[in-house]
Amino acid sequence: MKLHQLQALVASAEAGSIRGAARSLGISQAAVTRALRELEAEQQLPLLVRSPSGLSFTEYGKTLLKHARLMLSQLAQAQDDLSRLRGQNVGRLSVGVTPWIMLTFLPEVVPLFRQRLPEVRLELYESLMAVAQPLLRDGSMDFAIGQLQPSATSVEFSSEALFDYQTAVMVKRGHACQDCRSIHDLLEQNWTLNYAPDGHQALMHEVFWQHGASIEEHRIVRAHSLAMLQIMVEMADMCTWGPSILSMAPSFLGRLHVIPLAETFTPRQLSIVRRRNSTLSGAAECFIDCLLQVIRRHSRSAKKEDQQLFETLTLLV
Repeated sequence: MKLHQLQALVASAEAGSIRGAARSLGISQAAVTRALRELEAEQQLPLLVRSPSGLSFTEYGKTLLKHARLMLSQLAQAQDDLSRLRGQNVGRLSVGVTPWIMLTFLPEVVPLFRQRLPEVRLELYESLMAVAQPLLRDGSMDFAIGQLQPSATSVEFSSEALFDYQTAVMVKRGHACQDCRSIHDLLEQNWTLNYAPDGHQALMHEVFWQHGASIEEHRIVRAHSLAMLQIMVEMADMCTWGPSILSMAPSFLGRLHVIPLAETFTPRQLSIVRRRNSTLSGAAECFIDCLLQVIRRHSRSAKKEDQQLFETLTLLV
């Protein structure tokens, strides 16, 4: 397989057509078509299905496309690192950030990173792991700051622990159930939760099943962003479960209430998550260093708001 063939494959998938791929690559349609036909001939497999409505991929094509994206992403990262070694701090860094880090430490991390590497194009995702995992898989995201399900750790991803953090069931302040004392009192309520596609069973066990509680699935709305989760809690009177620290973050302070349940939840772990066996770029390592610098400064702070934050956190680095 040649580089230009893989570039043609990925560009065709992203553009949805030969014409779009040719435009994005700056070459002729004939060159894209030739590269794809050569690739199919060399592999002796049908990779694409061409139709008047556009391109689609066979199972063979989908498998190769996944690897092609990773290879091109790794090559781009290598180019960025070589540019950095030449004294040119250019390139792109894509980071997934879990919402409570976004609301607490991130506003200080980004300016510090920009001071160190001002030419790097920084792309940030609100990284609920349901969003982050597919982007980590195909190389679109360099790393994520999030909570990884144990089942995924040894298979696809590796992680480096940052915090243990406490979790709680929360509602908007003034909710009719804010003084409930058991998860069993909340089973008739509507809930909004976030979880990765492979994390549903683990989350149900953590929040409900281990406490002998069972909730009807139709009562749960799966939220893919913090904004949507916040709207469901504040405007639709739903219950949620997540990091206790959210109730102390500026956006939620005084608006989100932790329900004092008799049931307790095992502390979760927040980590730096990346594809297993991938190499972090110099820009990625710089961002992580900036993050740790900000976190450690707040952990040593005597300010009341910082001390409140770290009441629910255990720093592991």
